[in-house]
Amino acid sequence: MNQQDLTKGPVFSTMSLFALPMILGNILQQGYNIVDTWVVGRFIGPDALAAVGCAFAVMTFLTSVLLGLCMGSGTVFSLCFGRGDRQGMEQSVCASFLLLAVTAAALTAASLLGVDALVWWMNVPGKIVELTRGYLLIVFCGIPAIAVYNFFGAYLKAVGNSTVPLIFLGVSTTVNILLDLLFVAAFRWGVLGAAAATVISQYLSGLGIGLYVLGKQKEARRAFLHFRIQKSSLKQIAGYSALTCMQQSVMNLGILMVQGLVNSFGTVVMAAFAAAVKIEAFTYMPAQEYANAFSTFIAQNMGAGKKSRVVLGIRFAYVSVISYCILASIFIWVFAKPLLLIFIEPSETEILAQGIRYLHIVGPFYFGIGCLFLFYGLYRAVGKPQASVILTIISLGTRVALSYLLSSIDAVGVVGIWWSIPIGWGLADFAGFLYYVRKKRSLLEWV
Repeated sequence: MNQQDLTKGPVFSTMSLFALPMILGNILQQGYNIVDTWVVGRFIGPDALAAVGCAFAVMTFLTSVLLGLCMGSGTVFSLCFGRGDRQGMEQSVCASFLLLAVTAAALTAASLLGVDALVWWMNVPGKIVELTRGYLLIVFCGIPAIAVYNFFGAYLKAVGNSTVPLIFLGVSTTVNILLDLLFVAAFRWGVLGAAAATVISQYLSGLGIGLYVLGKQKEARRAFLHFRIQKSSLKQIAGYSALTCMQQSVMNLGILMVQGLVNSFGTVVMAAFAAAVKIEAFTYMPAQEYANAFSTFIAQNMGAGKKSRVVLGIRFAYVSVISYCILASIFIWVFAKPLLLIFIEPSETEILAQGIRYLHIVGPFYFGIGCLFLFYGLYRAVGKPQASVILTIISLGTRVALSYLLSSIDAVGVVGIWWSIPIGWGLADFAGFLYYVRKKRSLLEWV
């Protein structure tokens, strides 16, 4: 349970069994998001649902910096583990934690001080400004907890342990749901209650997984007991993490800009978008977690110099993810309305119609985002995170540009925003495939 060597055993089953707890963790997280959205939509109303959906986009953008740092660090940890380099692992842990702590502190302070500017920049409608602002002020306090959980989670996954992060996430999610029902449904604290429930559960998971790692993982405990920063390790972590942060930030900045455009169409479209995106995330995000497991698998095997396992891993991963995404698309097309009714009252016919339209336009193309997640994971693992940045710019740049262009045409309107999403995925996938074909030999020779 402590760790798993992904450089040994059958490729498909080794990678898939390692991915399974990560996928289950993602399902738990998305399940919480759905319950949270349901509680807010049912017990407070459409305006609160729109406010929380908008705040979720802001929070996702801000924490993308921390996630990028942890993902970049996780790649370095995986390479060290694959090589059996314990000293390098300890040095990397110290360097990564220092960067993360400084970044989390700065991000928390900047977010709290700049909340009004963020609300203004997001074009939040006047009647939900205070709801959005109040929610954000509370959830911003959870940024340090997000940093701690993802740091120790990245360490555990890098050494082949994807089960323990799932356990702590499961406990956190359960507590979050119970507190949501207590604070919002029972105490009637509104969106502030939903925000408080989120922050409490985040600190529970962050502190819990941190104590577990320090208690059970000798290398990690030794690193913190003899905390030393080596310039070479700091440079390596910064090199990986900077580009991964850039990739995550560009991706979520684009999403945030699209959210701002959606907001300009009013609370009906905002509420429909918030509900549809929650459903969508639950549906295709397992592909993202599989891609993250795939990235760890590739990095460990690159560190161990096992190129044949890398090639097999790439083949199995693409077949698995594309197959899953096709099934997910069919499911969403058939059950779009019943799924939306989880969050939206049947009487809100306009919101329902807009949500169904979104899912029917974007849903058939989930294989596009699935392949893109795999390209991100592959290029991060083989030391080419700059390629992931370029693919993200292509995907989100196309999405943002087309969204603003098409939605400005009266005959197209908000539908133009929806169509820009799969177009962006497709162009980025095409670029990622061409790069792999042209650079395959040099990519797989890198260690």
